[in-house]
Amino acid sequence: MRGVGAGLVLRSWGSAGGTDILSVILLDRFSIRLGSTVLGFNIIVLTAAAILFSLEGALYTLVYMYVSSVVLNIVVTGLSQRKAVFIISSHWQWILETVVHEIRRGVTRIRGQGGYTDKEEQILFTVIAFRELPRLKERVKQADPRAFVVVQDTLEVVGHRIGNQPHW
Repeated sequence: MRGVGAGLVLRSWGSAGGTDILSVILLDRFSIRLGSTVLGFNIIVLTAAAILFSLEGALYTLVYMYVSSVVLNIVVTGLSQRKAVFIISSHWQWILETVVHEIRRGVTRIRGQGGYTDKEEQILFTVIAFRELPRLKERVKQADPRAFVVVQDTLEVVGHRIGNQPHW
C-alpha cells in the first residue's frame, strides 16, 4: 500500500516530503525512476539498521521496500508506459505500412548488417503505448512468423506522434 499511496501523491505533483523531493529532482535532472531513488535512499538507512540492530529485520524490510518501489513506478507511469520496439524482418515494408497506417505510430528505418550472415537488414524502430503492443505483435507475426522482435521499457519519451495527432 505504501507504493500505491506514494505513487498517487507524486502523480498528482504532491509530495510527502523526505526522499520524495530528492527523488523528483533526480528524475527531472537525470531521468532516474522515482521508485529506484526511493529504494536507494532506503537501502542506505537499512544498511545502518542491519549493522546496529538485526540483519534479518533489515532484509525483510528491504523486500518490502523493493516491492513498494516497483508499485510506485507502476502507479506513476501507469499503463501509459511506452514501449520501444525493434523489428527485423524480410517483410519490413508491410510491417512499416501497418505500424504507420493501422497503429498510427511513426517508424524509423535503420540499416543493419547481420553479424552471422553478413546480410544487409532493415531494422524498424517504433515507440508505442503498452496497450498497442499485443496488436503490433499480432500483425508482425501475421506478416512474418520468423521476425525478430525486441520490446523494451522506456523511461521517458519526448516528441510527438505523426501527422496532426496530439503530443504525448
